[in-house]
Parts: sequence; structure tokens; C-alpha cells
Amino acid sequence: MAQPFFVTTPIYYVNDVPHIGHSYTTVVADVLARWRRLWGDDVVFLTGTDEHGLKVQRAAEERGVTPLEWADQTSERFRETWKLLDITNTDFIRTTEPRHRVGVQQFLQRVYDNGDIELDTYEGLYCVACELYYTEADLVDGSCPIHGTPVDRVTEENYFFRLSRYEGRLLEHYTAHPEAIEPAGKRSEVLGLIKQGLLDFSVSRTSITWGIPLPWDPEHVTYVWFDALVNYCTAVGYGSDPERFARFWPVDYHLIGKDILRQHAVYWPAMLMAAGEAPPRHVFAHGFLLVGGEKMSKTRMNQIAPADLVAEFGVDGFRYHFIADQRFGPDGDFSYEAMVARYNSDLANNFGNLASRVLNMATNYVGGTTPDAREDGTLVESSRAALDGLRDCLDQLDFSGGFGAVWQLIKDANAYIEDRQPWVLHKAGDAATTAAVLGDCLEALRIVALLASPVIPHAAAELWRRLGLDGAPEDQRLPGAAAWGSADTEGNRLEKGASLFPRIDRP
Repeated sequence: MAQPFFVTTPIYYVNDVPHIGHSYTTVVADVLARWRRLWGDDVVFLTGTDEHGLKVQRAAEERGVTPLEWADQTSERFRETWKLLDITNTDFIRTTEPRHRVGVQQFLQRVYDNGDIELDTYEGLYCVACELYYTEADLVDGSCPIHGTPVDRVTEENYFFRLSRYEGRLLEHYTAHPEAIEPAGKRSEVLGLIKQGLLDFSVSRTSITWGIPLPWDPEHVTYVWFDALVNYCTAVGYGSDPERFARFWPVDYHLIGKDILRQHAVYWPAMLMAAGEAPPRHVFAHGFLLVGGEKMSKTRMNQIAPADLVAEFGVDGFRYHFIADQRFGPDGDFSYEAMVARYNSDLANNFGNLASRVLNMATNYVGGTTPDAREDGTLVESSRAALDGLRDCLDQLDFSGGFGAVWQLIKDANAYIEDRQPWVLHKAGDAATTAAVLGDCLEALRIVALLASPVIPHAAAELWRRLGLDGAPEDQRLPGAAAWGSADTEGNRLEKGASLFPRIDRP
């Protein structure tokens, strides 16, 4: 039976416009989901939109529409963007859906019944932009530390989640499961937060109406973060399908930006413990994708729409850049010039050139079909190293390192061609050795197409087709399909075709 595997992106706030920062997390999650499918896992890949809260309510009022109408419009932009980028999410959850509402109310009721939600009065500072409460010490020059905007002082009767009761349990959990927060620096950050002492936080508001009412006190609306985090459970059956929830929970990976680490690595596991559920197996917090050294935001006017880059680089070119050129973990700095350089170097000159050279020579020298002969020389070990390197790196979510191992196979194949010079062998009339050398190169291309398919699915599928192979790379199963000589390719009809990645020549 296939192993369950559950990976999530954050659910994106509907007041945002999809930009390359959102796409970065989502493409990484997609690559991981595609990779695990190649191993035969039963994958749930979840993304979606966060649609409640004061910010959405105000935005709708400003536009003369209802909050749901506004959420309907803006949520669709994320669906369209993920379709554009060939994201293979198995679910897209909206926090306005009935299944989510039912699950959130059940979750809340369980925590309340367990005695960890109590009525109290809140007086303090609140940032509408990020829907978070802050202390004076959290502020930067008197403003929100994330948005740099003024905060509101609010006083109201709220229900509070007694987070302070979970300091010890959280520390015990992270001591027993250090892998639960990655990278290691983020784990240290979270442990520091917990050891400083945790404050109870509000789980309800009475000053707004746009949200999920508390099941025991419908005058109160659920605080947006308590609502939003539960999406990870409701999407796999919490409150509606106990068997499915038991199969997929706890989640394998929450992939998040570092700005929401506190919510995912402190609030969320404590909430789960309070509801009697297991904490996430892994929370991986990556850095910001910066533009000109600054975080993308509407106020800075430095957001870049994915569609603008896809128009020039194609979907595969877009996906490859954010996997290969941005190390997953620390902050990355996007530049157009670096994207062009990476595209031309790795995709046009290496991947595309190898495919063109081999298919052209096979068409001209061995009649356009895959020969049954192979030298089984140096590329055998290179292909094995590519699979091992990709697997080892992706186990650590080192995507640039993993696909770097695949591109090393491409480089080795190009070097093998230069060393064996099949055009010289063909001219000398050595048909047997020519066929054997090209047989090696075609087998290397097959393995490259398979291993590269999670990141450049369109080009990999097209190369697979040109190699005369049945099905598509995603239909194959590892590790067997990546073994040298494991496919019956003899006599496959080959096709040259146009360049898979035409060079981009900047003026």
C-alpha cells in the first residue's frame, strides 16, 4: 500500500496579489509532491486562501462588495497563478468553505471542553495588516515589525487560548523531535521564544462579524489565525472524515515563510496538543525572496507577477530558476539578470544542447531509432550518482543541491560526447561503436528526463516523447525506473524537434 505523504504551503491571504514570493514556496512544494509521487507515495498537496479577518472586511467595505464577494474574486487569482505554473496541488482550501467552518468549530469546542480557552479582557496593540497582537517590546519605532505601519490600541472582551500552559510540553516535544523545526537556526529561534515565556493569546473578536462564530458563544468571531491554522486539519478530513484524517495526520511538511514561524511552530503545535492531536512532523521556515535587497510588498511597489516572467522564460524556466538559483532556507535576492544567466547556462546550453546533440546524431548516424548496443561506460556511475544525490538532498529539502546532482549527469554526458566523438567514429565507419556511444547518451537522456521531471515537467515530458518512450516521466516509479538499462528502449523511434530551451539573448 502506498505511503501517505502530506505537504502544505501556507494559505495565502486574499488581500495579497500573487507574486513570486508566493510562487517560490508553492513551486518548492510542487517539486516535493512530484518527487514523492515518483516514489509511489499517496500524496496530498494542499494550498489555498485565508479569507477571514478585519483586513478582508475593510477591503470589501471600501469596494462596496460583501467580504465573500471580495474573497471570491481574489481567491481565484491564486488558482489561476497555480494553474499557470503547472502546480499539481491535490486540494485548494478556502477558509470560507463549509467543511472548514465545521472543522474549526469542532476543533475550538474540543480545546474549550479541555479547559484551555477562557474568557478574559484584552487591552493592547493590534496590527490589522498582519492580524496579529503585539507588545510594546515587539514594535519597531512604535510600528508593526513586519509592515512598518502604525498599530491600533484595542480593548475588548475576548476568549483566550492558554498558550502559557504549554511551554513545558513544547520544549519536551522539540527536545525529543529536533527535526520538527528546520533549518536549525529557526529551531533555536523558536526555543528562545518559548524559554522567554509564552503569553496567552486571544482566539475571538467581538468588533467584527466576518469570521467563524465560536460554537459556545456565537457573539464572538474566531480570531483569524486560530481559524486559518486549522485548515491543515480540515483539508484532510478533520470534522468530516475521521479515517482520512487518521491516515494523513500528522502532516509531513508545512513549508512556510519565516515571518509566520511563531504561529506555526509555537501557536499551532500547542493548539493541536490542546485538541488532543499530534503536532506537525516538520515545519520548514524559509527566508524571504528579496528584490533589490528588500522584502516584496505592495507599499514598496516591488512585487513581481509570475505571469510577467513566464511570458519570457516559460513555465519550466520560471520553475527551474526558483529551485536552482535560490537556496531553500536563507533569504534569496531575485534579479532578472541572474535568471537569464541561469536559464542560458543550465537549460539552453546544458540540458537543451545535450538533447539536441544526441537526438541529431542518433537521427543522422543510427537511423533515428534507439540502438540495442551500449558501451555501459562512465555514464552508468554518473546516472547512479545523480539519483543518489537527488534523493539525499531532497530528504534535506536541499533543492538546488539535488537538481545540481542531476545537472552533473548532463555535464558528464556532454563531456562523454566530447571524449568519444561519435562524429569521428561515424566518419571512420565504426558503426558498432557509434551505436554503442549513442546508446549510452540516449539512456542518460532518459534518466535525465525522469529525474528532472519534478522541476521542469513540460520539457521532461517532451524529451521523453522525443525518445519514443511510452507514457510520461510522472508515470514511472523510483528507484527502479532510474536504473541504468531498466527500460526496453531498443528500436524506439526518435524525433529531433526544435530546441527545448532557446537561448534568451538580451540586447
